[in-house]
Amino acid sequence: MTARKKIQQVVDLMRKTPIQPRAGKTIETIYEATAQILANEGEAALTTNRIAEKSGFSIGTLYQYFPSKEAIVLSMIDAERNKVIAELQQMLLAAQDQKISSRQLLRQFIQTLIKAFGTGRRLKRTLVKIAWRLDHTEPIIHSLNLMAGQIAATLHHINDPELRPPSAASMYVVSRAVMGVIRSASMEDSVLLGTTEFENELVNLAWGMLKS
Repeated sequence: MTARKKIQQVVDLMRKTPIQPRAGKTIETIYEATAQILANEGEAALTTNRIAEKSGFSIGTLYQYFPSKEAIVLSMIDAERNKVIAELQQMLLAAQDQKISSRQLLRQFIQTLIKAFGTGRRLKRTLVKIAWRLDHTEPIIHSLNLMAGQIAATLHHINDPELRPPSAASMYVVSRAVMGVIRSASMEDSVLLGTTEFENELVNLAWGMLKS
């Protein structure tokens, strides 16, 4: 099976069952209200009552969809995470068409992770930090496994003589090492996040771990 087919299979598996349009609109309104509260009033102001008030729904309607404010936030995080996975998948498909180098592939992969979990608008950074604090690790681990498998398939396709053939063990270690650094920098509000120096060091880390 080609690397492209493997990646496309993952794309198909990640597609969610569509929900009713009305329910989808309600959920989006709840998301938007939650985002506005977090952005304008701060995390301390976030309660289910405040979200219901801001969204214009009754508290009963809110609880039909979410059992708690944490459930709303984690659902928002999952939606963002799925966007990142889709973005990465498209990047990998494009990388095969453009025949980029394996080092550039690793750089684009790391750029995607930094953008998703370390930088971006304040609301997204807040959501990511809440996820880490709530120990929302299982979905993130699942995403890392998917991304590591996709990167491995693409590296197999590139077949760079400078690199060892990617294995499950090597990709596990690389993905966790990179994500661990990004997580620490995010939780610490490190000034290095978003800098070229930070990105270069992560690329060097991944490259050094995968070299022959």
